[in-house]
Amino acid sequence: MPEQENRETLRDRNRRLRDAINELSILNDIATAVSSVSTLDEVIGLIVKKCVKHLDSQQCTVTLLENETENSPFRTFVREIDTSREIQPMRLDSQIAGWMIKNNKPLIVNDINNDSRFHPDPKSSRLIRSMLCAPLTHKGKLIGSINLFNKRSSEGFTEDNRRLLAIIASQSAQVIKNARLLEEEKAYQALKEEMKMAYRIQMELLPSSNPMIEGYDIAGSSIPAKAVGGDYFDFIPAGENGLAVCIGDVVGKGMPAALLMSSTQATLRAQVENQLSPAEVMDRSNSLLFRSTDAGKFVTLFLAYLDTERNRIRYCNAGHEYPLVFRKGGRIERLETDGLILGAIEAADFGESETGLEPGDIVVLYSDGITEAFNMEGEQFGPERLRVAVEGRRDSSSEMIISGLIESISDFAGGREQSDDITLVVIRREE
Repeated sequence: MPEQENRETLRDRNRRLRDAINELSILNDIATAVSSVSTLDEVIGLIVKKCVKHLDSQQCTVTLLENETENSPFRTFVREIDTSREIQPMRLDSQIAGWMIKNNKPLIVNDINNDSRFHPDPKSSRLIRSMLCAPLTHKGKLIGSINLFNKRSSEGFTEDNRRLLAIIASQSAQVIKNARLLEEEKAYQALKEEMKMAYRIQMELLPSSNPMIEGYDIAGSSIPAKAVGGDYFDFIPAGENGLAVCIGDVVGKGMPAALLMSSTQATLRAQVENQLSPAEVMDRSNSLLFRSTDAGKFVTLFLAYLDTERNRIRYCNAGHEYPLVFRKGGRIERLETDGLILGAIEAADFGESETGLEPGDIVVLYSDGITEAFNMEGEQFGPERLRVAVEGRRDSSSEMIISGLIESISDFAGGREQSDDITLVVIRREE
């Protein structure tokens, strides 16, 4: 009897030693394979293939939390199916996903229809007999899970399978996290390149120099709050004695805003060259933008025609800030007309008005990034500070008025980050 017991003990030890060596071989196989690839899909793809092979299951998936928070849904990144038979893709039931998030430990289910913890829908219960899941945990935080479905052998998944998958998941989590961070870094770099391109597009759209018109001093400037802004201004020749001046604010940021800005500029320039009135330019531009842009893409715009022979301006507004006229005598007027933002509806009415400019009068076109600039206490710069800043420099050139106003905003902000684009156009009739 002792000799028989010794043989059985020896066989048991040999079996456990073979299993341990096999497990080490599997883990080394996975570690070697995973270390040879870098992208997230490649890393996860190798993990699921090795799990299907070494843990003898019909199917394996790796699911990751979208934002790695408890309220984020699982999303299947890679699925591996036993290609020797035709089977449908199996999915992690929401109850089981919730169990994994709550318990954050391996799970074995070898008879899902009779497991009191879960109540799968009939479709899932027909597809899934057994299941083994292990959490992917990085620095104590759940980032996803590895899920095996339907053990090929009849006895189902074992405790040894559970232990091995837990080790695989533990080793894989860091690799998956690193691959995910690499993907995010690549996406971030691609976004930076897109922003640079959008910035170049926008800078090329803005006038490269100020207009040189006898009797007038005209200047414009735009300072984006971020790498790419949504503000826009332009100077467009309009006949022998005219200049079209416009300022706008495109909804959104980045490449979409830059492309919409480009489309707006091309549309406006074409309509101005057709020698239409400001209201007609607005009407046709609105209709074209409505038909050529997606819903939710809008532009606020103020357009003025400066007649340098008659010293008058005709103007039209599409939902933009009302420009201010600083009269030489000290009176301040707002250039008010009615009009919806461009691109909101196809048929819109745009009012048109006209005013004269006397020597010493100053017209200031601006975006809401000026009046809505904030200081450290949360106060806004507001229209009154804008008026004071311009009044204090009314004898300066247009460029000096712009630079002085920007300096006033900077002083007011007191180091607070610029929250919106700042765009200005100043028209000054010289004395």
